[in-house]
Amino acid sequence: MKVIVDTDLCMGNGVCEALAPDLFTVTDSGSVQLLVDDEIPPDRADAAADAVSSCPARALTRQT
Repeated sequence: MKVIVDTDLCMGNGVCEALAPDLFTVTDSGSVQLLVDDEIPPDRADAAADAVSSCPARALTRQT
């Protein structure tokens, strides 16, 4: 599974970071940054999916 970040939509509210701080961080510029370069580790897929579905700005999408 991969997560795509749309930085144009991101409002930097940090919900994703709160749900999965090992996968997401909000930068000083107020946009989310994915902390993994490629695939989400299988054991963190549920946390990533929760972050995607919880994003109020819909800035995260999931690719399988």
